[in-house]
Amino acid sequence: MHANGRSLSQVASDLGVHHETLRGWVKQDAIDAIDGGRRDGLKTEERTELARLRRENRILKEEREILRKAAAFFAAESATR
Repeated sequence: MHANGRSLSQVASDLGVHHETLRGWVKQDAIDAIDGGRRDGLKTEERTELARLRRENRILKEEREILRKAAAFFAAESATR
């Protein structure tokens, strides 16, 4: 890959980033391209939504576990009365 006749490594060096970081950015840009670009990954919007949904899922699982334990606690309390 070349930008204005320069290699990816040269551009990365000029930017002060690792060449693999720049390669990832270039790949993500191709995926996000309006014209369809690459199809071998998630668009930035999709990655953001996936991260949000994973957080939400984790929180819901934690809340469900708390409710399960609370229900077991109160069931045991009412059984002893």
